[in-house]
Amino acid sequence: MKNISDILIVGGGLNGPALALALAQTGHSVTIVDALQPEQQAEDDFDGRGYALALASQRLLQRIGVWQHVADHAQSMLDIKVTDGHAGQGPSPFFLHFDHTELEEGPMGYMVEDRFLRRAFQKAMSETPGISRINGRKVLSQASDANAVDVTLDDGTELRGRVLVGADGRRSGTAQRAGIKRTGWDYGQTALVCAIHHEKAHNGVAHQFFMPAGPLAILPLPGNMSSIVWSERTETAKAIHALDDQSYLQALRPRFGDFLGEISLAGKRFTYPLGLSLANSFVAPRLALVGDAAHGMHPIAGQGLNAGLRDVGALAEVLTEATRRGEDIGALPVLERYQQWRRFDTATLAAATDAFNRLFSNDNPVLRLGRDLGLGLAGAIPGLRRNFMREAAGLTGDLPKLLKGEMI
Repeated sequence: MKNISDILIVGGGLNGPALALALAQTGHSVTIVDALQPEQQAEDDFDGRGYALALASQRLLQRIGVWQHVADHAQSMLDIKVTDGHAGQGPSPFFLHFDHTELEEGPMGYMVEDRFLRRAFQKAMSETPGISRINGRKVLSQASDANAVDVTLDDGTELRGRVLVGADGRRSGTAQRAGIKRTGWDYGQTALVCAIHHEKAHNGVAHQFFMPAGPLAILPLPGNMSSIVWSERTETAKAIHALDDQSYLQALRPRFGDFLGEISLAGKRFTYPLGLSLANSFVAPRLALVGDAAHGMHPIAGQGLNAGLRDVGALAEVLTEATRRGEDIGALPVLERYQQWRRFDTATLAAATDAFNRLFSNDNPVLRLGRDLGLGLAGAIPGLRRNFMREAAGLTGDLPKLLKGEMI
């Protein structure tokens, strides 16, 4: 006997569980396959990793029953300050400042640690009927026909569903087995990621400091702590990551500045290679891709998880509406509605982050002057500044209902 569900999801990180919850709450049966065990997903040790959730993403999490489990651990991002300069020389006098009081909806977003988000998803799934979880297993094969898609796991378990969703990252095995290729390139940059304690309060202000080698994001966490995403050229990043903790801090200090007083490391240190990676198609017969399986971008705008949750909202809405109309939810014309909805928005965002990174990650004096004046001009024009703020909060474009805080 095969395990039969409406939707099979491969990938138990964040986007996969979010989609499982959204679909189960609209009456679909869902099986989610996760290579990790539940206790690994719900580990409680602080390691410094965090996510910047746009306001629209927070609305989706609230609607699918996750936010209630993580709200007490979230730090609202009240202001965002964007500057340009050199390490040790301070920022340019031209800067962009987003103040949340200009948005009637509230904070532009929230910072939440990875450990709390994962634990919240595990708890929400355990409380939601209609979700079957298979942990510690990997997919060996998948095949689709006119009526269903079949998946075989590495322990011989056979699954059958009407739709297979790949939420299994940039190296998505789901996409590879379907013959979906990717387009992209490496930036020659690596992100150094950690958390720091600091002496002074951050007051909910997020900072993005652009330097010739790459941007430094300082993102507020609860208490006197911040998450750091520090992009450097790959060879430099490797050398910095190899340093002991004190030497690492010495390398960070001139880039970080002294506006938050004394700093010290908290938790582990990580590195992530940076590049652009887009799936050439988000769908195939009885298959759809979400999150990094569909698109991987530079973290310069902090939109990785937010873009994935837009995928989740769009796919859940398309499949639910198709079910209500009595359509075959795995039929390619149905899945192509999801692709049509998300592909242009994703391509536009990818192009924007790519262009922004190239514009700011250099020391060309002409470009430097132009971008500094551009930041100052954007900050001085209220209408333009407000549009940027709404974009950062995820409130622009053709939003799925879940990201508006509405039921599907």
